[in-house]
Amino acid sequence: MRIVVGITGGIAAYKAVGVVRGLVLAGHDVHVVATEAALKFVGRPTLEAMSRNLVHTDLYDGVAEVRHVALGQSADLIIVAPATANTIAKIAAGTADDLLGTTILASTAPLVLAPAMHTEMWSNAATVANIATLRERGVHILGPASGQLTGADSGLGRMVEPDELVAAALAIVGPRDLAGLRFLVTAGGTREPLDPVRFIGNRSSGKQGVAIARAAAARGAEVLLVVANIEDADILNGIAAGGGIEVQEVSTTAELRDAVHAASPAADVVVMTAAVADYRPETVAEVKIKKEVAGDTLDLHLVRNPDILKELTGARPAGQTIIGFAAETEPDRDALLELGRAKAARKGVDLLVINRVGWSEGFGTERNAIIVVSGAGDIVAEAEGLKDAVAHCILDLVPDLRSSP
Repeated sequence: MRIVVGITGGIAAYKAVGVVRGLVLAGHDVHVVATEAALKFVGRPTLEAMSRNLVHTDLYDGVAEVRHVALGQSADLIIVAPATANTIAKIAAGTADDLLGTTILASTAPLVLAPAMHTEMWSNAATVANIATLRERGVHILGPASGQLTGADSGLGRMVEPDELVAAALAIVGPRDLAGLRFLVTAGGTREPLDPVRFIGNRSSGKQGVAIARAAAARGAEVLLVVANIEDADILNGIAAGGGIEVQEVSTTAELRDAVHAASPAADVVVMTAAVADYRPETVAEVKIKKEVAGDTLDLHLVRNPDILKELTGARPAGQTIIGFAAETEPDRDALLELGRAKAARKGVDLLVINRVGWSEGFGTERNAIIVVSGAGDIVAEAEGLKDAVAHCILDLVPDLRSSP
């Protein structure tokens, strides 16, 4: 592929060297468009050595060949890394006062941005609005991650690592091998009310399920995404605008059950990513439970919720593929695998995705680490990295799975 890498003036520009190198090693023709500010952080000779092409910076170079639009017109993919707050604002506004801006405006290729900035800049209302606008237009936003920033600062705003960015970006322009298939994907976590104010729930953000829905749509599938309690609007922004995804919102396990049972008969592939509450309160109070009335202790009587995944596999139509998820806190790999294999057999799924979760991993993070086992318990895939890349790793298994007798 012909890939344009835009580099802008942030301290994370040094990471762009790794991005360029990774793309070249993957066999792609890489052309760097650097802003003048970017070249204050990383040198032109380094970028030309890594890309094996001349670095382009000036809007008025190559006028005879109309380079200010030719680069964008010929690109199969554009990656901007790092994407500073200023660059994000300019792209959202459609500003084209430099070569990178005209290249982006002149292109119909997928656009991937890797934001990098201080936490306060990322959370500023202007940046939040610009990111929402870009997502609505179908722009892919990878990151930012949490970690060490410049100086003594740390927090959300760190550019994702080059190898993760390369893998996730290339996955976005992967094959359309799921065209013609109908996917039912669940995401988020169900909540069971105790009273009008409180609930029993879990820490699932829905990011992995949303990533799977986006990846399936990018590969040509028609997707129904059933989301449970995804409160971060940024996660869902732009899904419908990207095409191929219908979103249905639910809250409780019962509502999720009704939604998937209604949709599953028409689905070719069901991916049950949502974290489903195993139990619910036996009774739900009509008014807020007051501690003055309940006293020093509060006894809750819980009853088991229906096993939605097992119900689906027990009533699946012929030819349907069902993928389940198992979120476990077990730290030992062998023990984790045994838990997953037992669940795969018990649930009757075609594939089971095992991921370790805890206080600081799995739920709510940008990254995931998974092991995928077959219904027979064989390890068929492993992946670690950004959830977008992990989603494609899971979906890579679907075509072969469906073509097997």
